[in-house]
Amino acid sequence: MTKYIIKRILTTIPLLFAVSFISFFFIRLAPGDMLAPYRANPQISQETIIALEQRFHLDKPLVVQYGYWLKNVLRGDLGFSFLKREQVSTVIGSRMVNTLILALFSIFITWTVAIPLGIYAAVHQYKPIDGFLSFISYIGISFPNFFLALLLLAAISVMPELPIIGKLPLGGMKSPNHDELTLIGQFFDVLKHLLVPGIVLATASMAGLQRIMRGNMLEELRQRYITTARAKGLPENKVVYKHALRNAINPLITIFGYEFSAILSGAALTEIITGYPGLGSVMLDAVRAQDQFLIMGNMLMSGVLLICGNLLSDILLAVCDPRVKLS
Repeated sequence: MTKYIIKRILTTIPLLFAVSFISFFFIRLAPGDMLAPYRANPQISQETIIALEQRFHLDKPLVVQYGYWLKNVLRGDLGFSFLKREQVSTVIGSRMVNTLILALFSIFITWTVAIPLGIYAAVHQYKPIDGFLSFISYIGISFPNFFLALLLLAAISVMPELPIIGKLPLGGMKSPNHDELTLIGQFFDVLKHLLVPGIVLATASMAGLQRIMRGNMLEELRQRYITTARAKGLPENKVVYKHALRNAINPLITIFGYEFSAILSGAALTEIITGYPGLGSVMLDAVRAQDQFLIMGNMLMSGVLLICGNLLSDILLAVCDPRVKLS
């Protein structure tokens, strides 16, 4: 397996180079200038702007600029953010942990809820509970996430007397007295702030995943080996959870890997609406200001997460299904 992991990493390095090269050129070809705020400031002289262009090689052709950027990245330097006026690694590092916590929390909610509901709906096919779960999943798929976020925020602010929902905080990740709480208190304080954006992110994914799980289980339950297992007198729980589930969940493991690639981008709109201090608002400001190095740093992190997610899904698939061999 170690040989396979090294081989996958080596084969994805050229892909990262290609994606970064294309992204770099599209960002620079877009109208605008990352030094526009400096040029519009009368307190900054023209000599200072020229010095900045020379320092960051902005006065050179695009191919040469990309070469300098790539060389710095290989040294561990993601560049300087002109928008935030600090190193890109510092900007991303200060917010990326928050975004990862939110995304992993939403993935946890999605999988712990959607998989059991999909199995239950398949086992009780055509029964009222199956119809009810299908109806709920259709609503979840068609309901815009941003609208759900607005509804939850309106309910919290307008109706604070509602149980549980009315007590949730509006925005942020920590309460003002977070540092004064005990370790357990700090955990539940962060969890309380994660509920609104986490539920919003999990809704659509949960609905789609439940439908896929239900379809996979129904397909497996109709297979001949399931009929044989039942004919041998095996308990129904063993037939469903040991035999059918193991094969039905394989396609979902691949989906699990791809979810990591959407961690930095999928949560952006939700973070902005709910006021969660993640990478969403930072990246929106970076795109507006055409802050090239900050955008490229975010793109690079997304590519790394995509590679890690796909690699993790392959390993999990090999662990769950002995028929899959990694070589």
